Amino acid sequence: MLAVALLFAVQFGWAIVVAILLAMTLLVPYLIKEIRKGKIELGPRTPTGAGDTHPGRRGDPAPGQPEAQADPYSRRAQR
Repeated sequence: MLAVALLFAVQFGWAIVVAILLAMTLLVPYLIKEIRKGKIELGPRTPTGAGDTHPGRRGDPAPGQPEAQADPYSRRAQR
């Protein structure tokens, strides 16, 4: 009985090793290609990188956005 359990454990261990090697064989070339390709522009719609394309200013904290709120510490807001 011990020999059967040991044989099963060895076969299961080899199955895990084969599965890991197969995953690495398939994923590594794909990941290398994607990393080399880098960020691409999809047209003029969105700029590359982080940032706000319409930054606010003191009197208008979120231009073009109706849910924007005024300064909560202004005298008008503290009535």
